[in-house]
Amino acid sequence: MRSYNPDLTPPWKRSAPVPEVPADRDLVVEEVTTGFCGAVIRCEAGTVTLEDRFGKHRVFPLDPRGFLLEGRVVTLVRPSAGPARPIRTASGSVAVPGARARVARAGRIYVEGRHDAELVERVWGDDLRIEGVVVEYLEGVDDLPSIVAEFAPAPDARLGVLVDHLVPGSKESRIAAQVTSPDVLVVGHPYIDVWEAVKPASVGIRAWPKVPRGQDWKTGVCEALGWPPNTGAAWQHILSRVTTYKDLEPELLGRVEELIDFVTAP
Repeated sequence: MRSYNPDLTPPWKRSAPVPEVPADRDLVVEEVTTGFCGAVIRCEAGTVTLEDRFGKHRVFPLDPRGFLLEGRVVTLVRPSAGPARPIRTASGSVAVPGARARVARAGRIYVEGRHDAELVERVWGDDLRIEGVVVEYLEGVDDLPSIVAEFAPAPDARLGVLVDHLVPGSKESRIAAQVTSPDVLVVGHPYIDVWEAVKPASVGIRAWPKVPRGQDWKTGVCEALGWPPNTGAAWQHILSRVTTYKDLEPELLGRVEELIDFVTAP
């Protein structure tokens, strides 16, 4: 007689099924227990090896519900044999295996601060190296007209500038309006700081807090979210959560792509 073992677990306590995702090379995931985030470099019987952005390797078992992919819990499985998918950069471009960095162009992209530069490098670094575009930061835009004049832009040395909080009536918009060279493109996003250009869900929060006017915005964010009052450490946490262009708001994505197209145009 066949035995019968009913599942007596209440429905609300049963784990919902999660998708199975092939552990293809260069797939970027986060291990749920340790928070280690990296790209798949090897998948063998029962294990997967990840490499983080610093080149560190970690080996993890292919446990059910063991990884996060774009914020969703998934189960990694060994990839099946078949045609290899094109490898893409963090910006979504098709990667060029073995491509060498191009000699730097005369043109440049300027961004307001170090955090802006690190975020652009995080997502567009591979593309920029192939195109030979260097990104530099300004530490603010108060002196932008004189900085542009010193750069001496020309048709073969175009300058693109990314400005924070470029909205009508802002100080930044008034400064940007003083730059009129046809070989300079000044664009911006509406956020007070580039932190806000990272999607809240990617950071694990519901929304970026509203900080009262007059208070330092980064400090106010840390206080509102209950983070330690160390804005440098907070930024490294935010940056570590950015793995692809999908972690950024469209208002930033479009502007950076626009600048890259401008400075690399023939």
